[in-house]
Amino acid sequence: MFSRTAFEPLVGQEEAVELLVQAVLRERVAPAYLFSGAPGIGRGLAARCFIELLFSGAGSVRRKQLGNHPDLLWVEPTYQHQGKLLTAQEAIAAGLKRKSPPQVRLEQIRQIGEFLGRPPLEASRKVVTIAQAETMNEAAANGLLKTLEEPGRATLILIAPSPESLLPTLVSRCQRIPFSRLRTEQMSQILQRLGYDEIVNTPSILAMAQGSVGVAIACWQQLQDIPAEILDRATRRPSTMREALELAKQIDRTLDTEAQLWLIDYLQQNYWLHANPSGSTAPSYLHALESARRYLLSYAQPRLVWEVTLMTTIA
Repeated sequence: MFSRTAFEPLVGQEEAVELLVQAVLRERVAPAYLFSGAPGIGRGLAARCFIELLFSGAGSVRRKQLGNHPDLLWVEPTYQHQGKLLTAQEAIAAGLKRKSPPQVRLEQIRQIGEFLGRPPLEASRKVVTIAQAETMNEAAANGLLKTLEEPGRATLILIAPSPESLLPTLVSRCQRIPFSRLRTEQMSQILQRLGYDEIVNTPSILAMAQGSVGVAIACWQQLQDIPAEILDRATRRPSTMREALELAKQIDRTLDTEAQLWLIDYLQQNYWLHANPSGSTAPSYLHALESARRYLLSYAQPRLVWEVTLMTTIA
């Protein structure tokens, strides 16, 4: 049955697939959906599969063709630069470095209204997908609320981590489709399919990912960016005060704050996987790392933070 084969690329998420397939089979497609769950577990892929299914009545439409479909609008958070809106990928390609995260902006919500104001060209309905919908500011969220009240011949898909990350008034107008974190074997299946066999054999990365393929890949890429010498010295822990001070200096000079915070997560997971949690040093070691995280997030001087942390965790 084509309604189910449309979701073949999606691993797991049986509940979400069943809800979406039944909506199409019973011709009870809702005006708006909220795909809620952690990033990197298939919400975006599920949206594309669902759109393929909705558009199938207008001919054979595959995911690779959706980007050019006249009845689909895919909205992502953007940066504002010189009067233009740039997605995160476009900003990277342009070499822009931004201090604040991208947002779904009021201008984009207005574009949605204009898009829905025109009748469908090829399909029976129009579809709008808003990725990272939780990044909408209040003005954009209120603007979207008006659109949800009268969507016309359209279906809107909001992708967000949880219902609590959106305005209750928006959530109340959406049918919720829950997405769960993946099991380890499901993670391995997807990672091998994507060519990331190394991640499957790195337990610390899988533990950090907590059931999210996207997070696993991001963690693996971050791991590759950290010099092997720093990683080796940090995981072995210094044995003298001099080693602790030298390692703190190296970490401060080599890694930015985001990478340092990631390193703390990695060291914690690595400890639980390879050390004896019942050992006498466990509470003090983990407490020191957690304190380091708090100080870094409070914009304390990184080198001083690492000096204190490493000196208190001498093996």
